[in-house]
Formats: sequence, structure tokens, C-alpha cells
Amino acid sequence: MFDLSGHVALVTGASRGIGEAAARSLAKYGARVVLAARSGDDIDRIARDIGAKAAAVTCDVADYGAVAGAVQFCVDTFGGIDILVNNAGVIEPISRIETSDPDAWDKAIDINVKGVYHGIRAVAPHMLEKGSGTIVNISSGAAAGALEGWSHYCSSKAAALALTRCGDKEFADRGLRVVGLSPGTVATRMQVDIKASGVNPVSQLDPSVHIPAEWVGETICWLCTAAGDAYRGVDCSLRDEDVRKAVGLV
Repeated sequence: MFDLSGHVALVTGASRGIGEAAARSLAKYGARVVLAARSGDDIDRIARDIGAKAAAVTCDVADYGAVAGAVQFCVDTFGGIDILVNNAGVIEPISRIETSDPDAWDKAIDINVKGVYHGIRAVAPHMLEKGSGTIVNISSGAAAGALEGWSHYCSSKAAALALTRCGDKEFADRGLRVVGLSPGTVATRMQVDIKASGVNPVSQLDPSVHIPAEWVGETICWLCTAAGDAYRGVDCSLRDEDVRKAVGLV
């Protein structure tokens, strides 16, 4: 069990999958949670289901003003912000570089890279003022490995890892913890889209090998405790059996 009582968390991309699982786990362990996503109906429904510990705010992470507004909503609603889960991300459109759509490629970067930067930039002043806070950036093995059809995703996750490193470099001695989490393949809508593409080895994986999103939610909570200190400025891999054991997943 992880005690996150008294903490306030903001989760982006919280309308389904890893984001929804993270919000539910954080609330389960005592945190008050703001769910942020472009899909207002979904996050409203999830927040109602979680109960009084949760609230929802519509937010497009590609828009810095919207992210800053979501952070302020979190502060106004629950009195502060202690945890940011930079989860919002897209895998579509999967395409080889020579047939890729430049506008769609740009949009993926706006969400997967700028969205992470926007989150860090918006919460940092609040966390620095009180000298504490945890930022969890959802990463991927794609941050360090090239895959056919994923030029946008691999590039964006490599950039997100760089932001994790930079955030740790700038904030570690000021009380903030910036960590990355590489969950491996997770049974979410993203894997359905990957499977449908038929491109690269990931699309050929049997669905039975994907871990449940709830495992990622639990690991995020674990990283928000003292255990996260070991992963400052790096990606924690959920493929690591020792990590799974420490979280209590096996």
C-alpha cells in the first residue's frame, strides 16, 4: 500500500487507458485528483465514479494556456498540486516517413512533446514555491529504439526522456522529483490501433502479452513515494521484474 493522503495530483490524458487507471489508483491511495483530457464527457463520468476526491477539467495539452488553466483549476479546487502525471499521448498516424502527413506528424509532436513541456512548465512554479513535488512523464521503449512507421512516436518519446533529464538537472536540488515511466506494451486503445496498422513487430504481438493499465497506475503511485528517488531523471521500466515485485504486481 502507498500512502498518498494529503497529495493533490493532475493527470493528463485521463479519459481512458493509463490516464484513467492512474487517476483511480491515486485516489485509492488517498490523493485528490484532477482528471484532464480533451474528452470532457469521459473525464466527467470517471470523476463522478471516483467520488469527492476527484474533479475534471477539459484540456488540450498542445495548448499551453489550457494546461496552465488546468493547473490553476487544480490549485483552486484542492488547494495545491503535488503530483503531475504527463500521460497524454498519441500513436496515430502510423506511417513510413515517405508517406507520412506533415500536419499529422506535427500534431503528434504538439501532444507528445510540447504537452510534456507544457505540463512541467505549468506546475514547476507551484512546486518550486513549496520545495516539493513529483512529475511522472510516461515514456516508452520507443524513446531509445527506432521502429518502422513510428518516426513521430519514437522522436517524441526520445524528446520526453530528454525533458525528464533536463527537469531533474534543473529541479533536483530544489525539492522536485522528475521521473520517467516506460510501461512496455499495455492493453489500451493504443495497442488496438497498433495491431490494426500491421506495421513493425509490435503490431504482431499477441494481445495476451500486454499488461493491464492498472499495473501502470499502481506503478505511478509507487514512483510518487520515496521509491521514486531511484529514478530521478531516468525512465523506470515496468518490464523489469524487480520493479514489478517492488510495486506488488507479481
